[in-house]
Amino acid sequence: MTDTTTFPDPTYRDTVLAPLFEGVKAHFAADMARINRAHLVMLAETGILQPSKAVDLARALHRIETEVDIPALTYTGEHEDYFFLVEAELKRRLGDLGGALHTARSRNDMDHTLFKLALQPRAEAMLDALRGLADALIEKANTEAETLVVAYTHGQPAQPTTFGHYLAAAIEVLLRDIARLEQAMDGLDHCPMGAAAITTSGFPVDRHRVAELLGFSEPLLNSYGCIASVDYVTGLYSALKLPFLHLGRLIQDMAFWSSFEVGQLYVPNALVQISSIMPQKRNPVPIEHMRHLASVTAGRCDTIVNTMHNTPFTDMNDSEGEVQQAGFAAFDSGGRVIALLTAFLPACSINADRVQANTDAACITITELADTLVRDEGLSFRQAHEVAAATARAVIAAGQPLRAGYSAFAEAFCAETGQPTTLGEAAFADAVSASSFVEKRNRPGGPAPEALETALTGYASTLSRFSETALARKRRRAGADRALDTAFAKLMES
Repeated sequence: MTDTTTFPDPTYRDTVLAPLFEGVKAHFAADMARINRAHLVMLAETGILQPSKAVDLARALHRIETEVDIPALTYTGEHEDYFFLVEAELKRRLGDLGGALHTARSRNDMDHTLFKLALQPRAEAMLDALRGLADALIEKANTEAETLVVAYTHGQPAQPTTFGHYLAAAIEVLLRDIARLEQAMDGLDHCPMGAAAITTSGFPVDRHRVAELLGFSEPLLNSYGCIASVDYVTGLYSALKLPFLHLGRLIQDMAFWSSFEVGQLYVPNALVQISSIMPQKRNPVPIEHMRHLASVTAGRCDTIVNTMHNTPFTDMNDSEGEVQQAGFAAFDSGGRVIALLTAFLPACSINADRVQANTDAACITITELADTLVRDEGLSFRQAHEVAAATARAVIAAGQPLRAGYSAFAEAFCAETGQPTTLGEAAFADAVSASSFVEKRNRPGGPAPEALETALTGYASTLSRFSETALARKRRRAGADRALDTAFAKLMES
């Protein structure tokens, strides 16, 4: 049977090739030009290409970059993709020499290099934003170090702590999330160029030189892995998902804390919307937007990771253009969450009256009363727990705050132990004071001012180290850009 069809089939053109072409225009064309330049410099420096041929190619590449209006290009199907369009332009200007640029490389190693180059600035921007959030939370935690709040467990009032102590817990998780993203950055910092299709090349390529010119720390070693091991994708999006999963829990607490029934978090008017029909409503809807955007971001990360599931361990389109572009949306929605949360939390404040009312209503300092009975009265903790529980039941039934429950306590103590308490009213009042509760918890990681100050100082130091690492990485890449420009300009002038 004679096949009279010609490539590309119109449907394949419109559903696959044209969208991919548009994606390259939007996201990858500039980095493809960098790869072309770096590869050509290496070919010339290693003698793989004769100097005169390298000069002609350099000048032609420069003219193409200058003369071709990439945004105005429309996919016609004349060339399979943007790579072949550039090669066709080289051949049109230089004849057969135009095909020499592709010596000792493949679209396989080029593609994964392109994808890493496109992910690097997005990941750096996300790290910048997360460090900015961490810095804002550290500042807020220092400001709110002595601001009492009700801490909840299982959705119920549990114990007093401070807003600063609560934020410190979130800061620790955020710093660990930043560390995981930093580790994922290492996967983006190793260059696939020189792997060619699968097994490197018979030409004496200098893989380190290309990696250096493109701003990578070094080549990715195994050439098969360069085109098959897409763990730089799965590792990055796995790490990217976690801040939004974890921050989503913090955001949900903000919804609970700002509810009418709890009311301990005050959201300022600038971040509150009204109801179109109910004039009494104050709706802190930014919380809802942060919550759903965090979930959308986590879902987008899962989409990319799950697309890699059960794919063959080889070069494949499942990890390439369309999937890479889909992943960029996670950075967009995630960036919006971080920007909004960085503005939102510092603007909020704690409603001290509601904290006091909830503290009184729920007897949340009762744990310290039990602890005091163990220390000062010599009771076992179980005995102390029974006395404290009876006291709490009595004051709650009477509608009294715990600080007014000394007589109920004395009665419960005598009923449990058969003797009167030696704890006076002043000592009782201190034992059930929320501020005293916090001050006594000066163990490492506790909410007392000294312990919290030590922790926050440590967090700031960790954050500073992350910033220094990122700055060094950015300086290296900026230096590589300058080195590539210099080497390419020198080549053109030879």
